[in-house]
Amino acid sequence: MQYNIGDIVRTKKVHPCGSKLWEVIRVGVDFKLKCTGCGHIVTLPREKALKVITKKIEKRET
Repeated sequence: MQYNIGDIVRTKKVHPCGSKLWEVIRVGVDFKLKCTGCGHIVTLPREKALKVITKKIEKRET
């Protein structure tokens, strides 16, 4: 599946704030994800990000 900046994705594990939804803010060798619950930003290697993302919830409209 292809992910674009602005997409909302769901992860396997729950973030400590209680949210499973993340906004994709960078795509490339690394994924940068921003928690929709608390705004925390994490950077993950592409391989790990693709394993933890279970579903694309929303597409960014262009």
